[in-house]
Amino acid sequence: HVLKCCQKVLAWVPVVFIALVVAWSYYAYVVELCLYSPNSYLYFIAVVYLVVFHLSFVMFVWSYWKTIFTSPASPSNEFCLSKADKEQYEKEERPESQQEILRRAAKDLPIYTTTASRAIRYCDRCQLIKPDRCHHCSACDICVLKMDHHCPWVNNCVGFSNYKFFLLFLMYSLLYCLFVAATVLQYFIKFWTNELPDTHAKFHVLFLFFVAAMFFISILSLFSYHCWLVGKNRSTIETFRAPTFRNGPDKNGFSLGCSKNLREVFGDEKKYWLLPIFTSLGDGCNFPTRLVIMDPEQLTVSSQNEPAKSSGANQPFPTRPLSESQNRLLASDSQWVESGPEEENIKSGSLHRNASDDS
Repeated sequence: HVLKCCQKVLAWVPVVFIALVVAWSYYAYVVELCLYSPNSYLYFIAVVYLVVFHLSFVMFVWSYWKTIFTSPASPSNEFCLSKADKEQYEKEERPESQQEILRRAAKDLPIYTTTASRAIRYCDRCQLIKPDRCHHCSACDICVLKMDHHCPWVNNCVGFSNYKFFLLFLMYSLLYCLFVAATVLQYFIKFWTNELPDTHAKFHVLFLFFVAAMFFISILSLFSYHCWLVGKNRSTIETFRAPTFRNGPDKNGFSLGCSKNLREVFGDEKKYWLLPIFTSLGDGCNFPTRLVIMDPEQLTVSSQNEPAKSSGANQPFPTRPLSESQNRLLASDSQWVESGPEEENIKSGSLHRNASDDS
């Protein structure tokens, strides 16, 4: 217990460090640079700077707060084994028998992915069947829906419930650092040309520029990477380990096109996109998937040669189709472009036909 308490306390050190840096940057910019500006004739510009600065500062702190204190979403009770299944699962020693129990429990669940060995994804720690894109976080010791990663700088798991907040935190921190560095640059240059009065304020100006520029460069790469992930509808985990569907691993299995991928994270109403308010679509347990493009004849032959894969106890997937055509992300358009080396337009009619053949 003492070790766990120490770990929990130490986990807040990065957050406290960021909070102290932000608090100092506020003092250095507002008090030392704007209120006690070395150039008294620039008071009007200082007022403009203060207005823009506080706008970016408030949005940055708001999104950072939401990212830290939004609890990670966990699977609902429907993914937990019943008491009888749990007792039977714990009594069984053979993995095959355990998988049979899990297949029976998961037959009515909206699960389309398995492990690489075609086994039902089950968490022994939380004792539940993992929904698609759900992973167990060892730091939080819970299963997190659509887990992306555990971020030490927010001391929280980044997943379905706070991924939008995390993206906004990166964006507003990027704008905050950019604005501070850009407006302090002229004073930074004057520092090196000895045009600034010899006061303690010039040292705040010097370090303010260095800190803002350093954080801007580091955050820019991270923000760009996550923008790419949103466009592809992937998590950080799925980038390194592609989810396994009925037709095998597919890193683009959840991608519905850039526009729909964006809406899945930020929601349908664009007026809320830039606000750290939860607007993501879905419940985090069920995600619309795209159909893997296959030749219809090859699909028919494979279904005839392997009837056991379309029905029976050995089938780890539900009998429903891979694509949730009733989901509003898919029902809004009659067609979309599949991502991949060869892009094809698939009409909704053929989608339903392929889905029924596949089921």
